[in-house]
Amino acid sequence: MRHVISLLIENESGALSRVSGLFSARGYNIESLTVAPTEDASMSRMTIVTSGSDEIIEQITKQLNKLIEVVKVVDISEAAHIERELMLIKVRATGKDREEIKRTTDIFRARIIDVTEASYVIELTGNQAKLDAFIGALDPTLILETVRSGVCGVGRGDRVLKL
Repeated sequence: MRHVISLLIENESGALSRVSGLFSARGYNIESLTVAPTEDASMSRMTIVTSGSDEIIEQITKQLNKLIEVVKVVDISEAAHIERELMLIKVRATGKDREEIKRTTDIFRARIIDVTEASYVIELTGNQAKLDAFIGALDPTLILETVRSGVCGVGRGDRVLKL
């Protein structure tokens, strides 16, 4: 089962390395990882997407809590939450393909953020399924480059990850 784990971690060098090392040392896979400072510059918020049984996720959570830099760990996928991912995709856009790509971009509520004679760079935000569907709607031979940010997530309602 897929889980989205969010944690507050002290914003210190080597902290990311210790978290990723914990996963690799135990043979757990990280499907997606995002990290950035919070409103408090001394803290960072890390969002990790991983898969495993409830027992494995419980073990991961316990191991993360043992790391000195980790302040708080929450599996936000246990309750209602919102998750988004950003994708930048560069596509070959020449001739008749230009209009078709524009139409597809509009359908998915994406934005063309760079235009050249031979290509477009498109920005799209949404859940993983939406981004995957956009890629699927394009002719694979037109895709030049794809960059995805990884999942960012937050609990809905009163659920907050804060000190």
